[in-house]
Amino acid sequence: MNNNRGRYPPGIGAGRGGGMNANPPFQSRPPHQQQYVQRNLLPNHQQQQQYFQQQQHHQQQQQQHHHQQQQWLRRGQLGGSTSADSAVDEVEKTVQSEAVDPSSQDWKARLKIPPADTRFRTEDVTATKGNEFEDYFLKRELLMGIYEKGFERPSPIQEESIPIALTGSDILARAKNGTGKTAAFCIPALEKIDQDNNVIQVVILVPTRELALQTSQVCKELGKHLQIQVMVTTGGTSLKDDIMRLYQPVHLLVGTPGRILDLSKKGVCILKDCSMLVMDEADKLLSPEFQPSVEQLIRFLPSNRQILMFSATFPVTVKDFKERYLHKPYVINLMDELTLKGITQFYAFVEERQKVHCLNTLFSKLQINQSIIFCNSVNRVELLAKKITELGYSCFYIHAKMLQDHRNRVFHDFRNGACRNLVCTDLFTRGIDIQAVNVVINFDFPKNSETYLHRVGRSGRFGHLGLAVNLITYEDRFNLYRIEQELGTEIKQIPPHIDQAIYCR
Repeated sequence: MNNNRGRYPPGIGAGRGGGMNANPPFQSRPPHQQQYVQRNLLPNHQQQQQYFQQQQHHQQQQQQHHHQQQQWLRRGQLGGSTSADSAVDEVEKTVQSEAVDPSSQDWKARLKIPPADTRFRTEDVTATKGNEFEDYFLKRELLMGIYEKGFERPSPIQEESIPIALTGSDILARAKNGTGKTAAFCIPALEKIDQDNNVIQVVILVPTRELALQTSQVCKELGKHLQIQVMVTTGGTSLKDDIMRLYQPVHLLVGTPGRILDLSKKGVCILKDCSMLVMDEADKLLSPEFQPSVEQLIRFLPSNRQILMFSATFPVTVKDFKERYLHKPYVINLMDELTLKGITQFYAFVEERQKVHCLNTLFSKLQINQSIIFCNSVNRVELLAKKITELGYSCFYIHAKMLQDHRNRVFHDFRNGACRNLVCTDLFTRGIDIQAVNVVINFDFPKNSETYLHRVGRSGRFGHLGLAVNLITYEDRFNLYRIEQELGTEIKQIPPHIDQAIYCR
């Protein structure tokens, strides 16, 4: 078939005209024509003009064919876009959106989503308005992190706080322990950070080192597809290491108030561009132990900063702080009752010398995934942990007088399921989120309702079921009655047999 030359215009398609490039012989003809003119081989001026016109006409046709081919190719790629300019814009947008994932249409299908949690959940987390995370127009990379963390849809506190936080308003939010408060501020914080601006843009303050580690880990997991640098800093760790780390880019800083204030005073923690301050467990941060440091720290922030305050309880000190530092805050209160709906609470009257025997009975009769046992002093924590080990049960303990590295290791191992039981002081009552904990035992009954609320909130996390058992001595009976009244909750006497369905579904 010698007909191939005639099938395609030069430079188009797969003919012998050279594939996708203009045919070289057609480009080389004008120089040949110049040679003919120089040699006087064209007989007269009129013929020369005709020849020039033919060549120009041929070149125009060639360019027109090439332009048509390019348009045809674009139409094939973009599904019928007629404007060349809009086509280029579409291509650029597509390339940018697909930089994260080669397939922009089914990016969700490619995510490594963990298995769904099929356990029963209470209204504390299921009574939502029906919103989805995608309704908030979050960055694609952030949505990927949210879904890969196992979050399916926003909890009530997340529905209330995320859209308001994204507008830049101050927030005063009160919600129960274990209902998703951490993600309620981490998600808007990560969304608002400009990853190309290497300055500290968000500071998250927490009262304990363990909570700082946990919160920073949540930020890293949610933002793992973003180019955001998260740093955690707390007392009890190397100040020198923190100073060296701050010479590297940091976008989000999580830590305890004293250490962040110390670094700010030294001039290594620069907060002049920090647009958001989050106070988690705000009631504790406004206690006499922390409030002076928090107020000094706020002076290092710009005047137009945004402050988000989250807690389960808000004492009177919050009102004074709110009036001085918050600008027309949006108030969220999801506390129709103080204790979580999924936690069943019992008490058992015992003498002090019978407590260990009673605990042994509970261990043998309850279906425990993981349990946390609270004592009122460091010495009692260590003694009880030793007794539990002697009874033949696996047990860790943790308290504030341990070295920070040891505390971190115990916290990490217990969280990963290396041990079933943890004995601790009130150090562990704030914000610690371990989903497998379904039983809390108050070996020593707490002195006030606030401590009680935070202790029992370690079980029944995120709407799951949990059990709280309180060992009550004769001296504790008035405290028991008072806490019931203050919290508006009922603590029942423990029955001979506890149905597993109330804490294990």
